[in-house]
Amino acid sequence: MDQAQIQRIRSFNRTITRRVGALSDSFLGRGRPLSECRLLYEIGTHGADIKTLRSSLSLDSGYLSRLLRSLEKQGLVKSKQAKDDGRVRRALLTRKGQKELAELDRRSDEFAVSVLTPLNDTQRARLVKAMVEAEQLMQASAVEVAPERITSAESQDCLEQYFAELRERFDAGFDTARSPTPIAEFTPPHGLFLVARLDGKPVACGGIKFTKRGAAEIKRMWVASSARGIGLGRRMLRELEGQARAHSYDVVQLETNKALKEAQALYRASGYKEVAPFNDEPYANHWFEKKGLRERGEPSAGKGEDRTKRQRVR
Repeated sequence: MDQAQIQRIRSFNRTITRRVGALSDSFLGRGRPLSECRLLYEIGTHGADIKTLRSSLSLDSGYLSRLLRSLEKQGLVKSKQAKDDGRVRRALLTRKGQKELAELDRRSDEFAVSVLTPLNDTQRARLVKAMVEAEQLMQASAVEVAPERITSAESQDCLEQYFAELRERFDAGFDTARSPTPIAEFTPPHGLFLVARLDGKPVACGGIKFTKRGAAEIKRMWVASSARGIGLGRRMLRELEGQARAHSYDVVQLETNKALKEAQALYRASGYKEVAPFNDEPYANHWFEKKGLRERGEPSAGKGEDRTKRQRVR
């Protein structure tokens, strides 16, 4: 890793934490630290599940509990069981908490104005543009990708959103009965399913099948509309290729529909070449292949060979 880049990020962090008042015990002059103010904002006017707060803010249970207790003592927050599930607890703002959130919003706007006012128009535009790009890149770096059971609720939710988008975009719609997703094919040792999370929420998925014809096959790759524009599609493709490489494949294949222009552009930009059809996917119009995944001299996954056994021997 470039040491100069590391030092620039550390310098940026020091500048930002000082400028926004993150080091003060009285953020925006309200008599409480930034952590408590941020928690009020995340709870918001409609309230939030405590589990959701924990994941979205990346806080451990103990620290979150201490923050909530402090806000409860101040009369700003109350917690209660969710109406539809007694096992779930929700945090809600009291009337006093609602007023405090409104005041924080007002002071936050004032702070933003104080940042922009000393700058000329060109500098303001540069700063805002740089902040937008920095936020996108920070989001991209915060995404976590990991294997997930394809039968899990989060995997199934990703797939349902993916299928819903295909039904809207394909000329003839999309019917899962015509293009099923066999669970066994995306379950080790026959394959894997990956889910990407941002702030604890699933925002992308993709599966890979370890076939016996010498090529791994990528399927069901999807990125939520809310997470597009941060390079997550390319990241998911790279992660799936990495899984193919880890299972000794030198070739990876995938197919796509003619309506998915962005996907086609991504595959071509990532080194995929269009090839003749290699499966009978009813919704496919284009078939792609990428070779040379393995390092030189590394053994390949032979046709019909037990890759799991070979990896264990190595």
